[in-house]
Amino acid sequence: MKWPARKALSLAHVGALAFISIVVVPGAFAASQGCQLGKVAELPITMAGTRPLITAKINNKEARFVLDSGAFYSMMSTPTAAEFNLKLKAGPHGLNVQGIGGSVDTSVAIVKDLTFAGVLIHNVEFLVGGSEVGAAGLIGQNFLEQWDVEYDFSKGVVRLFKPEGCKKAFLAYWVTPGQAYSKMEIEPVRQALWHTIGEGYVNGQKIRVMFDTGASTSVLSRKAASRAGIKLDAPGVVEAGYSSGIGQALVKTYIATASSFKVGDDEEIKNARLRISSNDLPESDMLLGSDFFVSHHVFVANSQHKLYVTYNGGPVFDLRTNSAAGAATVAEAAAAAGSSNEPVAGKHEAGAVTEEQSDPDALARRGEAFAARRDFERALADMSKAVELRPDDPEYLYQRAMVYRQSGQAALALADLDHVLTLNQEFLRAYLPRAEIRFREKNVDGAIADLDAADRLAPKQADLRFVLAERYEAAGRFSSAIAQYDLWIQNHPVDSKITNAFGARCLAKAMQNEDLAGGFRDCNKALSLVDKKNPNHVHLYANRAMIELRQANYDKAIADFDTALKTMPKNALALYGRGVAKSKKNKNDAGQADIDAAQSLAPKLAEWYRRYGIVP
Repeated sequence: MKWPARKALSLAHVGALAFISIVVVPGAFAASQGCQLGKVAELPITMAGTRPLITAKINNKEARFVLDSGAFYSMMSTPTAAEFNLKLKAGPHGLNVQGIGGSVDTSVAIVKDLTFAGVLIHNVEFLVGGSEVGAAGLIGQNFLEQWDVEYDFSKGVVRLFKPEGCKKAFLAYWVTPGQAYSKMEIEPVRQALWHTIGEGYVNGQKIRVMFDTGASTSVLSRKAASRAGIKLDAPGVVEAGYSSGIGQALVKTYIATASSFKVGDDEEIKNARLRISSNDLPESDMLLGSDFFVSHHVFVANSQHKLYVTYNGGPVFDLRTNSAAGAATVAEAAAAAGSSNEPVAGKHEAGAVTEEQSDPDALARRGEAFAARRDFERALADMSKAVELRPDDPEYLYQRAMVYRQSGQAALALADLDHVLTLNQEFLRAYLPRAEIRFREKNVDGAIADLDAADRLAPKQADLRFVLAERYEAAGRFSSAIAQYDLWIQNHPVDSKITNAFGARCLAKAMQNEDLAGGFRDCNKALSLVDKKNPNHVHLYANRAMIELRQANYDKAIADFDTALKTMPKNALALYGRGVAKSKKNKNDAGQADIDAAQSLAPKLAEWYRRYGIVP
């Protein structure tokens, strides 16, 4: 989800790349019209949830990129560039990049050797800047726009084509007789500022739609929703958490019902539940994200300025909710179990039955695509077949473990992760999920050993360190948490998670009862970066109050706890902390009332804080 600032688009264009000898895709539609649809490459795609990842090598070191049709140019973060020892140079004057989280300035890195889809490419430029994207970076439109692109996420592939003589041909070659399909005009890529943009309709109102595989969930702008008669304060509208982009800002989202959503000439969903952003979207009214691509087969015919789409089956939009603000207390975070709402979609028929496959790579990719659609039964059937065909490959076992975990089968996930790490003790990605399962099983020593292993293996710049910090903190290992936050903050100063990092490090220092002045500065820094009227940030006042409590500044602590409790009256941390502070002021009855209220909300909270000497 990246957009260029209008004033600066001057980077050199990546030259055409020949990956595979051109072949002609057979089909009566092509032969009858003299059209040759030459397939240039078939790129394997791995779905991480709804994020489409493509594996490459940067100077012979493996990296995974998000294939992002919404990014005007390929991009990576500054820490990722440092991780791969890439030298930076200044970008074109005035070039910045805009996204949901704001805008960022950029520099440029040149990858001397990029191995991509089995082919070595020299001297590839990437823009550098902004937040982490959950992978090494983005492969954007400067790569994709050179071809017609078929997004077949249900089979875990993207295909690139160079058509000849196909200007008026029907290019959705996979469509069978009688199968429903939809087509639409799209704007020329350069006219659309290097994006794939067409028209859609919400409640009959025309909207400008961007097809954005880099957006994990589809989202409609607030302004477009309003034009379509959707009001965010109407009954039935629910808060859906926050989205982030390349900048520091977090954007609040909602879920509401539209009587009709339509894209193309024949793809309509009645009573569609849509995610709505609280702000506007640069260059479009709606992003159709990778959740839409997982549920559809999409062919972007840049050569014709058309787009073809058929429905695969399953939910159309991922409507699970999330909260960027995090849990209110360390103790509650340690005990909390994750939950999510199931996605809701229009009334479509179920997808095609899984056919037999003998290629384990293809099976694993298709299995992950089924998992992205939350069709866990077929996902596990494909994954298990891949494991059966190649039982000593840790990658397939890891992928199956993730699907077991998504589907609530933690014991089977743990068994696969154990097997992965028996085969390869350096398999970094397996340690964190195993640690999280072990935490839930009360195997704290085993979980900490896994976090320690991940700490040992991860590059110091890795975004993973933010999650390691959170897990150490939830386990009460505050020194280790602070060390991880230190590394992450040092290397990610403009990331969208920076406010959470400062706030969490502040609380960790309060709990550790060390460097309280530094913790106070952390909370103040976090508060300086947020909208103080936003109720999702008031926990920062409670965190700062814990620092003040440790410093025996009881009046200031009570004032900050009061501020938090005005908005979050059931914040157990603030209630317990205020109760302790009142008791220290010899207001024993009032203090005990707060402590009792906190314990009614979180029965183990007093025991947790007593362990660290926070007592009346």
